[in-house]
Amino acid sequence: MTALELVVYALLLAVAAAAVWRRPVAALYLFVVGLALHNAVMAALYAAGVRGSTLTAIAAWKEILLAVALARVIRDAWQQRALPFRPMLVDWLALAYGVLVVLYAVIPQSALDGVAGKHAVALALKHDIVPVGAFFLGRSLQLGRDQLRRLAWTLLGTAAFVALLGIVDVYAVPIGWWRTNGVVDYFRKQLGYDYHGTGLNPKVAGLPENFIYNTGSEQHFLRRLVSTFLSPLASGYLMLVALLLLPRRRVAIPFGALAFAGLLFTFSRSSLLALAGGLVVLALASRDWRPVVLAAVVVAVTVGWAHVFPKIGPTGKWTKADLVYQQKQAHATKGPTSGNALSENEPSLHEHLTELKDGIHTVIHHPQGFGLGNVGQTASRTGTPIKAGESNYTEMGAELGILGALLWIAWGFAVLVGLWRARAVRMTAAFAAILALAIQTDVIGDPWVAYVVWALAGALLLKTRPQERLADAATPA
Repeated sequence: MTALELVVYALLLAVAAAAVWRRPVAALYLFVVGLALHNAVMAALYAAGVRGSTLTAIAAWKEILLAVALARVIRDAWQQRALPFRPMLVDWLALAYGVLVVLYAVIPQSALDGVAGKHAVALALKHDIVPVGAFFLGRSLQLGRDQLRRLAWTLLGTAAFVALLGIVDVYAVPIGWWRTNGVVDYFRKQLGYDYHGTGLNPKVAGLPENFIYNTGSEQHFLRRLVSTFLSPLASGYLMLVALLLLPRRRVAIPFGALAFAGLLFTFSRSSLLALAGGLVVLALASRDWRPVVLAAVVVAVTVGWAHVFPKIGPTGKWTKADLVYQQKQAHATKGPTSGNALSENEPSLHEHLTELKDGIHTVIHHPQGFGLGNVGQTASRTGTPIKAGESNYTEMGAELGILGALLWIAWGFAVLVGLWRARAVRMTAAFAAILALAIQTDVIGDPWVAYVVWALAGALLLKTRPQERLADAATPA
């Protein structure tokens, strides 16, 4: 059975790789759609009996296609004896950051006081380096207006589909199905995560904690939209970017409304506020006041939704094992807690702030970094003591030292400035929103963001060298 599955996978991957080799831009479409479905498909394959190294090989399709696309770009540049873009400061910063990541991957952990094993280092290397590869792929593509329009529609259609499926799921599919459909074992046994959300079994493993919102009630909890991403945050990031890149067509309005509804049902307050912030950036970049009005509406809806959602949102009931675990956690928690989504004592908000403060403290007191694999979800997956988490900025500092954190920040800021100068106003807004979210969460831990957002940012930065030559040729002497 495993051999048959690998043969089918190899054939599909070969077709996709051939399409990407012929036209590297095809990789962007495959990332936009494929990464939105990735987790759901992997969990379904696990439930069907495809596990271990076989499933790991299948999950590597995204890295393989990125490598194929970059290989084609490098081959073309070698044949033409010229890069497809004019190197700028932003490119050198990306390269310097990438070199530092590779350097820290080979420095012995003992020299940095890190304790990550080889598997953790490999996972962290992939986590940190993928945005660099995606960025340079985007920089190497010559995307015309029609191609960008098709990508925006593909993104919007994907977001609307994910939103619709997720909304139907939280109201029509019992939470009990999620507890028993293989997702728990997929996260725990295949990926190595130790979650303690609803559906705890005798071995104390459950769904991811953020599948639901805990209101403090012992009777029920609120369900959040997780959809095909199996994550409310990752689903929210897709919808956030899709809304900020919304095509200027009336037919896009219903798709945008569906994506916004999906974003609301993720109950990700940070993503909603990032949307409002992105709209403000859009107003400044486009010199148009109308997005500011929309930003105010989004803030008002966010505040209202925080009060309304607990009353109309889809609910689920705790199991007995859940309640026992909740009581233990409540006794271990210091200070007051609140189920009010707008309260500073709300556990999720409090945890984000605590992790951010602790991460900053770690970076300051260990400026050389601990090496790859000692932070965030990589450390969580591999049983490594976590030195920092929740924020991309503190995670980079705890792994790569202050130099790595500064390079990461400088690169992100340079990309943002480059998009602003290139008048890519919508992408400027989307990238600013993602950078803001990175303050309190690991945004590049979501492969969709790491591959798609950084590739689009690279593609829209500035005119590539061939485009400049065409522009010069069209200019009268």
